[in-house]
Amino acid sequence: MATRRFVSKLSKMEMYDKRTKGFVVFVSLLFIVFGAVIFVFFSGWVKAFIQSEIVLRNGSHTFDWWRRPPVTPMMSIYVYNVTNADEFLNDGAKPKLQEVGPFVYREKWEKVNLRPHKNGTITFQQRKMYYFDAAASAGSEDDLVIVPNIPMLSATSQSKHAARFLRLAMASIMDILKIKPFVEVSIGQLLWGYEDPLLKLAKDVVPKEQKLPYEEFGLLYGKNGTSKDVVTIFTGRDDVTRYGLINRYNGNSQMKHWNTDECNSLEASDGSLFPPGLTKNSTVYVYEKDLCRRLPLVFQEEIDNAGCRGIKGYRFTPPINVFADIDSNPDNICFCPSGPPCAPNGLFNVSLCQYDSPIMISFPHFYLADPSFREAVEGISPPEKEKHQLYIDIQPEMGAALSARARVQINLAVSQVVDIKQVATFPDIIFPIMWFEEGIDSLPNEVLDLLYLATEVPPLVRVVLSYGLFALGVLLLLISLGCLVRSAGRQETLSLEASNHFAKPKPAANGNRKPMPQLPHSGGKPAQNGTTNHVKSGKDTMDALNPAFVEAPETGVAG
Repeated sequence: MATRRFVSKLSKMEMYDKRTKGFVVFVSLLFIVFGAVIFVFFSGWVKAFIQSEIVLRNGSHTFDWWRRPPVTPMMSIYVYNVTNADEFLNDGAKPKLQEVGPFVYREKWEKVNLRPHKNGTITFQQRKMYYFDAAASAGSEDDLVIVPNIPMLSATSQSKHAARFLRLAMASIMDILKIKPFVEVSIGQLLWGYEDPLLKLAKDVVPKEQKLPYEEFGLLYGKNGTSKDVVTIFTGRDDVTRYGLINRYNGNSQMKHWNTDECNSLEASDGSLFPPGLTKNSTVYVYEKDLCRRLPLVFQEEIDNAGCRGIKGYRFTPPINVFADIDSNPDNICFCPSGPPCAPNGLFNVSLCQYDSPIMISFPHFYLADPSFREAVEGISPPEKEKHQLYIDIQPEMGAALSARARVQINLAVSQVVDIKQVATFPDIIFPIMWFEEGIDSLPNEVLDLLYLATEVPPLVRVVLSYGLFALGVLLLLISLGCLVRSAGRQETLSLEASNHFAKPKPAANGNRKPMPQLPHSGGKPAQNGTTNHVKSGKDTMDALNPAFVEAPETGVAG
């Protein structure tokens, strides 16, 4: 009975051991499967989570940072001071320019008058406040400069195709008001406004419906404060691919200046947000009202800005032919509604949205423009890509701007009008006025920390989890399989030992069968067949007690 219990217990232990090892094999396979699933799908899960979290909704971090950006943008302004105005007018000398600056302004941005809509858009107005930073500037706002008289030269250029008596009348008025082609003004006046005699006259004589929306002239007049422009953008709630893009601008779904719907399109970012999931093949569009168009930006290179905690980004810049003439870029014909001649190579005509003032936009120092414009004056150094290129560095997964530099130069296209004596000697020329750069170098630490967690950590987690689970699963599987192999070998050994242990006794050498042992009993009395009982010990006793080896009595007829 003890032997049977031992065998039964051994069988149960073996069954339990097999079940345990089978469970380990199952768990190891699960680890391998989970590792593969995480490797394949983890990035998609993270992407979906990011897209759901960046939606502009009240109370979220993204919304608060968009409404009140936790950055301090800086604007640096460089003015071209004319040092030989009299020689240029009287003797036809080449204009000599002195680049003065920078005059630096700290900015504070805020979006006000927010109105969310049921269609997944939100309307706002932009408030920008400018504060002069004397410590970072190379001069004072009170510094005086001599620059072209933009209101006067705009008026004379516009009158070039008017009736001759109108041009003569204009010359008389300018003579009475003592208006000259160049004016001496302070930096503060040039930027933020000064009273101009022509604008004052126009205010009194021009019909109400044709009056200009400003009473003073300044290159940045009316920009210090809340903009009158009402902008509506997509929040990303319904379609994340349109996240941050303009839906309407002052109630209009597109512009009306140009010849095609493509060129009149407003589907662009205002520069603060971009759709997530950008690739190197993406084209990013930024709309700027002063440019009268949306500006395309294409991938240039990957960047790893040390100021952005090593967060990698894509640098997007305008194509080199963005302001090219129609011979170099035929697509730009849509920006020439009056037909050829159009803007020269490297310049963009914005007069249609600048009240017909002959303003030409270029990049600083005529970067990417025909060299002849820079050679027509003295004092402008050759352009440098690092100093004069416009760019935006964007974190592609989240569409967040890491750093940016908007660099633009304002030029005046002056036309010679012989009937107006004040500008009779003024040649046809693209006269540079000033250039500026505006942007940010980096984001605050709290924003960078979240960007790092959202973009740099998930790939590491994906690798660690997927490879870790896979490796653990393979390790457990190998261990369990090894244990099964050893267990099978041990069981075979035990079976062999058990077979030898309980083996049937061999016959005697003389061919007679060994007498069947009798159980011992008290007194050593002879058995019923008259034979004497033999008491055995050790293995013989176990053999005698083992019913498996009790031989059945021989049957048959005796010989």
